[in-house]
Amino acid sequence: MEHTIAAHEEHSGGGVKEIVRVTVILSVLTVVELALGFWMMGMPLESGLRLAVKGTIVILMLAKAFYIVGYFMHLKHEVKNLIMTIVVPLCLFIWFIIAFLYDGNSFKNLRNTYDPYKKEVSTIKVEKKEVKHEEKKTEAAPVEEKKVVE
Repeated sequence: MEHTIAAHEEHSGGGVKEIVRVTVILSVLTVVELALGFWMMGMPLESGLRLAVKGTIVILMLAKAFYIVGYFMHLKHEVKNLIMTIVVPLCLFIWFIIAFLYDGNSFKNLRNTYDPYKKEVSTIKVEKKEVKHEEKKTEAAPVEEKKVVE
């Protein structure tokens, strides 16, 4: 580890110039994300382009998150082993979430495939009866009066 003035200035952030640069980069990423989001709202729901825009927004959000972690949590200047102790578990956690979602979806599809009752129940369309408020009153059974024997 180098103990010079240059190394200290690099670790401390370099001053106002670096703060302005970080602010501009994060602002540009945010404006691009917002522009893509508003552009995506006008696209058809089942469009491949819409899915590509969503993926682009996620990638930009991850880039912004890594940039924030690097500068504001001072991980940019840390030892690579310390960074790996944070990044590797995060990647494993994301992988677990994706694997569990995929497995749950495949279980749902298998249940509908091998259980004919579930498939039949899920495909039957039920018609809804409309009953007017006045008809409900006439359909109600009259209340019987009980005589009290004394």
